[in-house]
Amino acid sequence: MPEIATDVALVRDLISTQFPRWRGLPVREVAHGGTSNALYRLGDSLAVRLPRREWSADDAAEEALIVPLVAPSLPVAVPEPLELGEPTDRYPYQWSVVRWIDGVMAPVEAVDEDVPFRLAEFVRALQSVDAQGRPWKSSRGRVSGIEDDSAVRSCIAQIGGSPRLVAIWEESLAAPRWERPGRWLHADLHEGNLLFTGGALTGVIDWGSAGVGDPAADLMTAWLYLDSGGRKAFQRELAEFDDADWARARGWALHLAVLALPYYRETNRFLAGIARRTLDGLCPGWDD
Repeated sequence: MPEIATDVALVRDLISTQFPRWRGLPVREVAHGGTSNALYRLGDSLAVRLPRREWSADDAAEEALIVPLVAPSLPVAVPEPLELGEPTDRYPYQWSVVRWIDGVMAPVEAVDEDVPFRLAEFVRALQSVDAQGRPWKSSRGRVSGIEDDSAVRSCIAQIGGSPRLVAIWEESLAAPRWERPGRWLHADLHEGNLLFTGGALTGVIDWGSAGVGDPAADLMTAWLYLDSGGRKAFQRELAEFDDADWARARGWALHLAVLALPYYRETNRFLAGIARRTLDGLCPGWDD
């Protein structure tokens, strides 16, 4: 899928013409591992996010609606949306100016031992926010994964065809569905979207996948980010979820990983690495 090119000059022009009060602030690109949005620092306290692929074209508008609703209930910082920019003849999508959050990405081996508990605290706090009867999100967290069955099986075949991965997927499809009202989800809690300060979890960024749906879509961070010990602690802390919920969580984690690995294997080592570590946690030796 073609990527929309962005650069510092474009960001300066967008800011100057649409939000002139910030004209003259220094702009610099931020290197990161994601593929959906380009990110630029604007001065010391702001950031500009520009969707760069069609699949993320609605991210800015969605984040501008969702983040202010959930942020007051969360135990960590999130990028507060300040302005929603409009498309121009040089750039085709809505874009946003948000508060910059300090912190660094870090592998689980380099963070505090209490991070599994802090992640559980975050998930519980987010899911406690009233979803106000909003419709379920059509992507991660939907009622059923049946719609993705052929794609998941095809991707498993592309990465070696492990029957054990197929079994995990089939178990998740067979698990009872979530019959209660949908809950708020971030739905992308992996290393690239967690920020740490001195080893402590202090921020969660990139809310482009957020919405209402099956809470298992956020339980999958047990495999997307945590190691074996952290996974057990995270599951103990969220004991209100049953075996069916965790089976669906494994299915969502597998879904994300098997679609991402062949797609990013040659183009984005960071995201491919997250996918591979997720599969290693779900099924050690899956690629033997």
